[in-house]
Amino acid sequence: MRTAGVDLAAADERTALAVIKWSPGRAVLRDLRLGVSDADIVAVVPTCAKTGIDCALGWPEPFTRLLVAHRAGHAADLPTPGGGAAWRRAMVYRTTDEVVRADLGLIPLSVSADRLAHAAMRCAAILATLAADGVDVDRSGSGAIVEAYPAAALRRWALTHRGYKGRHDPLVDALRARAWLDLGGHEPLMRASHDAFDAVIAALTARAAALGRATRPDPAQLAPARVEGWIAVPTADLDDLPEAS
Repeated sequence: MRTAGVDLAAADERTALAVIKWSPGRAVLRDLRLGVSDADIVAVVPTCAKTGIDCALGWPEPFTRLLVAHRAGHAADLPTPGGGAAWRRAMVYRTTDEVVRADLGLIPLSVSADRLAHAAMRCAAILATLAADGVDVDRSGSGAIVEAYPAAALRRWALTHRGYKGRHDPLVDALRARAWLDLGGHEPLMRASHDAFDAVIAALTARAAALGRATRPDPAQLAPARVEGWIAVPTADLDDLPEAS
């Protein structure tokens, strides 16, 4: 099995791609690079069992409805008197964001009110290209793509998950110490770039999802997840990932 991870930025220069080859009891980081184009990502996804993308796969449904109504010249889903804060929160955070907040105490960046939207626009184009090529890109995570959130994966694995950007050497050490994981000569890039490091975590998340050991939407959450995206948080311990064939 191969899994891939993408730390997606608005520009190629800050976008990283990792590919991990899995066998029973062992994993080898086969590829890790920065400066990744849309074409690079589209070429890799069909070669892997699952690809984790560190980027929101969609926007909050109430937010998209508001934009459509506003464009038509009338507002919809307006706040009730005194309910402005709750109304804005529904516009800013997706169902999956609220689940991650409740379960892990982490607050994902808002795809509708933060610079993350620049990367999300790029992601939408990549997903559309993959879909046109016949790749299953169900945003709930059941297809070839799953939404990754490295901070949530690190939190689940009891590793440092706050403020690690640019100070992630101890996290690289923690991965390097795993006898089952061969970094394949890519350790210097993982240390030099937190984007490259996050791509590796996204590939590990993709492995958990491919094994069916990552969070999935329940039946009531499935409809919004297919539109907004769904953050897959590993439920398997890090050291359990290489054990299955």
